[in-house]
Amino acid sequence: MNHYRLEDVTSLDIRRFVSHLSTAGLSKRTIARRLSCVRSFFRYLCREGALDTSPAAAIPTPRLDKKLPSFLDEGQMLRLLEAPDAKTWQGLRDRAILETFYSTGMRVSELVGLNREDIDEFSDVTVVRGKGKKERLCPIGAPAMKSIQRYLEARPKNSELKDPRAVFVSQKKTRLTTRQVDRLLVRYVRQAGLPPSIHPHSLRHTFATHLLDRGADLRSVQELLGHASLSTTQIYTHVTPQRLKKVYDAAHPRA
Repeated sequence: MNHYRLEDVTSLDIRRFVSHLSTAGLSKRTIARRLSCVRSFFRYLCREGALDTSPAAAIPTPRLDKKLPSFLDEGQMLRLLEAPDAKTWQGLRDRAILETFYSTGMRVSELVGLNREDIDEFSDVTVVRGKGKKERLCPIGAPAMKSIQRYLEARPKNSELKDPRAVFVSQKKTRLTTRQVDRLLVRYVRQAGLPPSIHPHSLRHTFATHLLDRGADLRSVQELLGHASLSTTQIYTHVTPQRLKKVYDAAHPRA
């Protein structure tokens, strides 16, 4: 059995180690984690004076694949929207929440933070307070606005609410929390027979994907999502096979 001294380990040895992990079928994320441990170990040896330089310092981390969040197709989204029971004010609220998610692409934190005065029912837009307290205007589609109006008419009177300014309130008459919205979405996803991986951010991704599929440009989607950088928008959106085929059929002379 060969024995190596720490000072004999070279960058080539580290590269061979990384190559071995890849050949063994480990994921890029796992390889990156193990390489990070190796780097930390050699940094410690350098700090303690056992080594002058780290052989792992110049080894690049494997580029991780970007994981796209789940999204729903139009038929699945319709099933989800129809899942709440419209016979109760809570059901009307939940339908309004789902419609608002799909209509605006809001983050869940933005949705629960909505106040009554933020929604302009005459121009069908709402003020959304995003990350860093940045405000943006979001159009609200007619079905979503109608759902919000029906819910507001049916919910308890303002005098009974602990926060009358809040748009979406709980059964205890307090402003809904992000956790409560997470839970209600899980319930309706299960009820509609949809993939359990669907969560509030999936509806944001669904919003962006359907806009792109219907011909919206990426810059407009960036504005609607409230992203400072277009590169961020590209993480949340992707070209679906249906859209790719549609573009191909419309543009290629031999399609």
